[in-house]
Amino acid sequence: MEPNQQTGVKPGSATGKKIGVLTSGGDAQGMNAALRAVARTALYAGAEPYAIYEGYQGMIDGGDGIRRFGWTDASGIFNRGGTVIGTFRSQEFMTRSGMLKAACNLVKLGIDRLVVIGGDGSLTGLDQFSQAWTSLLDELVDQGRITAEERADHPHLIYAGMVGSIDNDLVGTDMTIGVDSALHRIQSAIDAISSTAASHQRCFVVEVMGRHCGYLALASAISGGCDYVLIPEDPPADGWEDTMCDQLRKSRQAGRKDSIVIVAEGATNRAGDPISAEHVASAVTERLGEEARVTILGHVQRGGTPSAYDRWASTWLGYEATAHVLTHDDEGPGLVFGFQGEQIISVPLVKAVADTHQVPVLIAEGKYDEAMKLRGNEFHDLLQIFNQITNPPSTQSAPTAKRIGVMHAGALAPGMNTAARIAVWLGITQGYTPIGIHDGFVGLAEGKMDELTWKDVDGWAQEGGATLGTRRGVPTVEQLYAISRSLESESIAGLIVIGGWDAYATAQLIAAERSRYPGLQIPIICVPASIDNNLPGTTMAIGADAALNEVVDCVDKVKMSASASQRCFIIETMGRDCGYLALMGGFAGGAEQVYLNESGVTLDGLKDDIDWLKTSFDKRNRQLFLAVRNENANPNYTTEVLRRMFDQEGNGRYDTRTLIIGHIQQGDAPTPADRLLATRLTNVAVNRLIEQIIGADKQISCLGTTNNEVCLHDIDQAMKMADPRHQRPLEQWWLRLGDILSCVNRESSASTEAVSMGE
Repeated sequence: MEPNQQTGVKPGSATGKKIGVLTSGGDAQGMNAALRAVARTALYAGAEPYAIYEGYQGMIDGGDGIRRFGWTDASGIFNRGGTVIGTFRSQEFMTRSGMLKAACNLVKLGIDRLVVIGGDGSLTGLDQFSQAWTSLLDELVDQGRITAEERADHPHLIYAGMVGSIDNDLVGTDMTIGVDSALHRIQSAIDAISSTAASHQRCFVVEVMGRHCGYLALASAISGGCDYVLIPEDPPADGWEDTMCDQLRKSRQAGRKDSIVIVAEGATNRAGDPISAEHVASAVTERLGEEARVTILGHVQRGGTPSAYDRWASTWLGYEATAHVLTHDDEGPGLVFGFQGEQIISVPLVKAVADTHQVPVLIAEGKYDEAMKLRGNEFHDLLQIFNQITNPPSTQSAPTAKRIGVMHAGALAPGMNTAARIAVWLGITQGYTPIGIHDGFVGLAEGKMDELTWKDVDGWAQEGGATLGTRRGVPTVEQLYAISRSLESESIAGLIVIGGWDAYATAQLIAAERSRYPGLQIPIICVPASIDNNLPGTTMAIGADAALNEVVDCVDKVKMSASASQRCFIIETMGRDCGYLALMGGFAGGAEQVYLNESGVTLDGLKDDIDWLKTSFDKRNRQLFLAVRNENANPNYTTEVLRRMFDQEGNGRYDTRTLIIGHIQQGDAPTPADRLLATRLTNVAVNRLIEQIIGADKQISCLGTTNNEVCLHDIDQAMKMADPRHQRPLEQWWLRLGDILSCVNRESSASTEAVSMGE
């Protein structure tokens, strides 16, 4: 498993090549985004894309089952669930006669490159088809169904796969297409259920999908603040019903008003017998004497609008998979493209599928640790954390326990409450007394703090905002004395600061000045939380995903409002000098242009955009042009100035409108991704802080993720990885998506010519 070096495509570089794309197996949100990326990347490169309808069956049927797919065919599908070209589990394709028909139809159309979006079964069929390609074509020549020349023109089948599966069951990648959207559906249901469950003080049992993989169940149990989870990889021992009910009883005694148990559809006991949601509910009723209700979410988990992640990630995957098949002419091992953190990786298809099939075998053999190991470090970590935070202590910390401070600093970010809740619960679990500090460093200087209990923070996982309060700004050196006295007077042994740039800058200031202040000579750990995603040492900050989803939601509504007229929309996002929200929002929303502080805005560039826009509306029957602008892209070319320029030069071709999204980007509830990130980061923060307290280590540090692994940085070293003037990292992984945006979102002359060739 190696990071994929972006191959890239250039206009006209693949002229004469033909590529087929199909979706197969169960549908998943984001498949349309991947399909769109494949088609438009091929057009950009001068190749001819063909959509294969109804999965492998369309390849067998031929005719209208395999059709040219132009630029406009891929329009308007980005935000749709399911797959517009259909999917089908074809049994005929797995036979020799079915493969012969499929190969014949492809060769007759000149297609010898395939991109398949599907589950492990679909990818297995793809690999078998590729291995049989040579013999299939030889047999077709012998039967007179293709000519020897056609056989010679297509010696190899070059292919790539992407996994579309909400189960997240492919070994070797962190996240498959559709998983994040499914978690959104599940989380929405759990959040709704928890309110009615609390009102009636009732237990709910929720069944989610996952035949052989418990990721959806485990992740939603954590993001939803649930009490118990049953997953295939970790079957419970005999007597689990009593253990579960004892845990639910302790939670109620600790102050919880509701109980929610999550069951994966493939959950079993250690004898291999299925555990149904109904059985769980019966066990609760019999042992606790309270009514338990069952909710089976079913196929709503597959449906609906894809999340921001499933749009930008699927688009990136589609681009990379297409670039691979268009730039390789020799037969080689088939690859599956996936993610490791925020990095594209390519995994040998045969190995990935074999490892995936091995997991249920290991579970059946009782080798649960080995099965968990194949699922990856994140899965293992989440299960350990869940087991810790769902076992409330019988009593609060002893009066003599050491005290750890928990606080926020800087601008608000969704997920701050989730992180604070995890810090409090894990601190109590390990015998420490958590002290909640109100209103950031200003409140700390004023001594605004109190002890937090397990009950106090129950329910914070689902809440947006920051219940402890937060303040912008970095204290002056003179204010450090008051901060030091407060920490010293309250006997704070270590401090967890959940926040953004101001939190990091304050921590760096304390590191430089604390030799003069006894109260500041304690370990301090910063947990990154910022919708701007502008912090050094981490690829993602808590809150950025929720803000991005808000941006994309606004983009969807703007595009809908423009559907009945010809309009040019300019949308302004937050982010200060960091363009994460603008670029990713434009990328995931289908914007044709993005204006960033990083790349700047010039008059020449604006003139090119306006010329392209006028031509596009005049000659291509365009209905909407969409641009996204970072709030600090340029101090002179403001959103209003851009509106006036575009409107003036449009000469009535279109109406120009603006939308400044503003603070609603900060105000929503945290998404599943933000809740899971907050949980993982804060778990490491608490464990590391306690290690430092025990070892008298006074290091001041910050946490982050790199390739989905949690890492720790000394605060001074971390800030050296940042541009202090613009308050953003020196390396921003997402900037590489700018070129891909131009390829798949903005129709070029090359793609237009490619469309016209076949029509």
